[in-house]
Amino acid sequence: MKQLHKQSSIRRDEELPSSQKSPYSPKAFKPRSLPRSINYLFREQRLLFILVGVLIGSTFFILQPTLSRLGTADPSPTNRATIPRSYDQRRLDSAVYQSRSSAKLVGRVPVAIGRRRLRIVVTGGAGFVGSHLVDKIIDRGDEVIVIDNFFTGRKDNLVHQFSNPRFELIRHDVVEPILLEVDQIYHLACPASPVHYKYNPVKTIKTNVMGTLNMLGLAKRVGAKFLLTSTSEVYGDPLEHPQKETYWGNVNPIGERSCYDEGKRTAETLAMDYHRGAGVEVRIARIFNTYGPRMCLDDGRVVSNFVAQAIRKLPLTVYGDGKQTRSFQYVSDLVEGLVALMEGEHVGPFNLGNPGEFTMLELAEVVKETIDSSAAIEFRPNTADDPHKRKPDISKAKELLNWEPKVSLREGLPVMVSDFRNRILNEDEGKGL
Repeated sequence: MKQLHKQSSIRRDEELPSSQKSPYSPKAFKPRSLPRSINYLFREQRLLFILVGVLIGSTFFILQPTLSRLGTADPSPTNRATIPRSYDQRRLDSAVYQSRSSAKLVGRVPVAIGRRRLRIVVTGGAGFVGSHLVDKIIDRGDEVIVIDNFFTGRKDNLVHQFSNPRFELIRHDVVEPILLEVDQIYHLACPASPVHYKYNPVKTIKTNVMGTLNMLGLAKRVGAKFLLTSTSEVYGDPLEHPQKETYWGNVNPIGERSCYDEGKRTAETLAMDYHRGAGVEVRIARIFNTYGPRMCLDDGRVVSNFVAQAIRKLPLTVYGDGKQTRSFQYVSDLVEGLVALMEGEHVGPFNLGNPGEFTMLELAEVVKETIDSSAAIEFRPNTADDPHKRKPDISKAKELLNWEPKVSLREGLPVMVSDFRNRILNEDEGKGL
């Protein structure tokens, strides 16, 4: 039977004409006259749906601004008259109208957005001048990071800021590097009184050199503005009177005070080298004698010495013949000058001081009048390298910074005396800590 079936199938194949035989192909042939993507678009009217979608989307984006203006338009005067509105609603309408009117002039600015809040570092911010500067910056609405190793600074100077969310305190020595993201750096870190900077002269000059290098490096990395608080001591025992910023000074490079004098001169050099070589935006202030509340009680500077001695019923110690002169500025005037310098466009250096000149004997008499007229004066041998005259020429600061001191010695001294009296009479004070 199998042989019969095979033979019949062979005969049927032979009987089919050759023209009717389908050629062998593993895959049926499909003509490709169009690319697959175009073929896909035309199949099942997909192109039509795409065109309709594009048309609807275009219509929406064209009409949307018009619809939004119509939806937020203020009601006409007739409508406002017919719709009863409360007092608060009328005030809100007026505020919205004023904001829109101003937006047409200055562009669309979100309401209640002022200048960007700055993050500012103050090295030595727990000290006398630094703490007053911190208060000024906080009061204007910026953030402050204080860096201090508390060698001469005191936490008591900043305790009133501890609960402020825009205040931060870091115990750190600027001789070691620190990484922060900030906009401005006020570099005040360094002992400023002879008693303190002579205590460890090597540490003093390291603070002036290495500390300034580290802070300038930080300013370079983050693009911050940098202000160096230098000193009138860079003029040494001056041969020019009053002293201008162009005067190069008369400093003993190997004397007892040179750790401070030459340290500050080197700090100015570093600041200018970073400015010229690395493009750091620097400011240099040369600070003259400053007084006010929060000074250390026994820091060896003449004003604090006289005030503390008079309150304690001790003789006022005058070194030398008492004819050497100083110029005394109140701390608030100095802070205003530092801020004006930082916010200005001029590098400096700038003298920041009060050109009012007093001899040591004249200062002693003013202190006696303010505290105790019966106080005695005691003369002692003068200290080494003590400048005989010191008076700033502040014409440059007047012209370029629009700054000059406003508080006289007789106005500012009673405020300092009140602060000293409260601290000296307190059981925990009187140690200069």
